Amino acid sequence: MITPVIMAGGSGSRLWPLSRQLRPKQFLPLTGEGSMLQETLKRIASLEHRSPILICNEEHRFLVAEQVRQLGIADARILLEPEGRNTAPAIALAALQVSENDPEALLLVLAADHLIRDVAQFHESVDSARELAEQGQLVTFGVVPTHAETGYGYIQRGVAMGDCGFQVQRFFEKPDRATAEDYLATGGFYWNSGMFLFSAKRYLEELERFEPDMVGACRAALSGASEDLDFTRLDAEAFKACPADSIDFAVMERTNCASVVPLDAGWSDIGSWSALWEVSQRDVQGNACSGDVMLHDSHSLLVHADHRLVATVGVKDLVVVETKDAVLVAHKDRVQEVKQIVERLKAEGRNEQVSHREVYRPWGVYDSIDSGNRYQVKCITVKPGAKLSVQMHHHRAEHWVVVSGTAKVTIGETTHIVSENESTYIPIGQIHALENPGKIPLELIEVQSGSYLGEDDIVRFNDRYGRC
Repeated sequence: MITPVIMAGGSGSRLWPLSRQLRPKQFLPLTGEGSMLQETLKRIASLEHRSPILICNEEHRFLVAEQVRQLGIADARILLEPEGRNTAPAIALAALQVSENDPEALLLVLAADHLIRDVAQFHESVDSARELAEQGQLVTFGVVPTHAETGYGYIQRGVAMGDCGFQVQRFFEKPDRATAEDYLATGGFYWNSGMFLFSAKRYLEELERFEPDMVGACRAALSGASEDLDFTRLDAEAFKACPADSIDFAVMERTNCASVVPLDAGWSDIGSWSALWEVSQRDVQGNACSGDVMLHDSHSLLVHADHRLVATVGVKDLVVVETKDAVLVAHKDRVQEVKQIVERLKAEGRNEQVSHREVYRPWGVYDSIDSGNRYQVKCITVKPGAKLSVQMHHHRAEHWVVVSGTAKVTIGETTHIVSENESTYIPIGQIHALENPGKIPLELIEVQSGSYLGEDDIVRFNDRYGRC
């Protein structure tokens, strides 16, 4: 039986300002009602499979857990990478974990941030790949190209392997325009989707042959792992010693057991704003819009309004993305260069590349409404039954005003209820806690004042989410 392995790492920096370090594109609803991770999980729901394994960064663990919970999936296993080491080690971790019970189990390796429109056709390709994988092949899915794309790697097919697929003749890196056009004219070339199907045993055998140190480090990381709430925490030191490499370079380009199964199912990796425009619903002028948007004499635009009205007049071929704290305006032909803006933000130490004004926590969300030299104002929403950590601050005092719901507030040794339109005060250095004992979300305004207002001025004494 198939075990889905969902790769949920990555930063999605080319989709800034919507995608950011703490909430990258796989956790955003870009192509459907759910996030891209949730759409990926829904896509495999009707496949007969074992409990899915999700692999993500430490800092995204609560996002993954919450989005899985929203789908009612109770048996998912979440592996936390203390540090990104690329796809080959991540898949090795899943293969090792599955091999403990069933070495012959098939792993369906998927990215959390891909779009596949024709789910039925995707399932047919998976069924075709299963036959090859059961014969010991390492199968990749080659997307039937629709145009000469320079943003994807390519796979050239070799001889046919029954009715299912083909041997891989060669992998090619991202080509220039002329080369991509030549691939299409020649035929027998596919886009490299980065999706795979193979047995855990065969993958580990081939990886052991080419990268034994990688397998050894992954074994050590798993043997020293610990369970924490819904997560498996790897031994950090062992995993950081693991060589970093992609599955393509580590295995697929070196093995003689690589096969490719064609996939013609409306696939896209949504790797840029122009890619999102291509798969979005558009009006008769070619405009794809979301949010509060007003257009006049405008053509072939992608406009995303997150927080306020966005209006355009007499423009074309642009991407306009508005969030609460940043606005992007770019030509559709140059959206790959958005990554350079992100690099500049990093170099200047600016928070706009790290997080949105709204920051999600396991207990809820906060929105940084305003800030100054010695003050900061946040709107905090706490989920029913949730509790923030028992904590204190060395440099700031806090005033809480409850807007809706009921707050259970502990200050020192005293616990009391704060209701709507009531307030409380937390002095500097005082141990305190906030909890929502009610059945509806608790919303409050927090005013911080003091000499230092950073999130790292939190000393946690007790935390139900394991953050102490």
